[in-house]
Amino acid sequence: MASPAQPLRAAIIPVTPLQQNCTLLWCTKTMRGAFVDPGGDLPLLKSQMEKHEVTIEKILVTHGHFDHCGGAAQLAEDLGVEIEGPHPEDLFLLEKLDQDGLRYDVPGRSFVPSRWLDQGDIVTVGEVEFAVHHTPGHTPGHVVFHNADSKLAIVGDVLFRGSIGRTDFPRGNHQDLIDSIVTRLWPMGDDTFFLPGHGDPSTFGQERKSNPFVADSVIA
Repeated sequence: MASPAQPLRAAIIPVTPLQQNCTLLWCTKTMRGAFVDPGGDLPLLKSQMEKHEVTIEKILVTHGHFDHCGGAAQLAEDLGVEIEGPHPEDLFLLEKLDQDGLRYDVPGRSFVPSRWLDQGDIVTVGEVEFAVHHTPGHTPGHVVFHNADSKLAIVGDVLFRGSIGRTDFPRGNHQDLIDSIVTRLWPMGDDTFFLPGHGDPSTFGQERKSNPFVADSVIA
């Protein structure tokens, strides 16, 4: 995702039968990194960590759905690291990860993160900082991670290339989701490149032009 000269690199690793995008982030100066949303397939994640020679120092979670964090507790235990995120409004989802994963034959383990996150918080990956934005709608406790210097955002299931997150899950809210996209994501800039929870990356500018749900012409 970035040239070796840049301070931040990212690799997208689709995991689980739902092909959720887990992201391996790392600081190129320190080679310390984090997994964002490790939903499962832990041997694959560990192999990618070794391939890129990254030392994982934490796990970051955007929201409490099992395909995004069902493997977080086990991976944190295996690597001896802590979990940061999501927002505490997603506790009810984290508490039932064990049951939800069974429905799709995806192993899950409930957990409480070492650090809950909220609007205005900062998380670090090596020497790189990410601003935390609380973006409810898909789930009430969803958060997004944004590094302004690299113009990169990791948005979980808030926004996709050509689509938006579902809001028919428990405590989802369509208007909250639209508000999160317009008030939290768009101000990051049209040239911001975003990594979604499923599918291909895009830019906020492209989605403002063509996304059938949140393009400027649609919102207006």
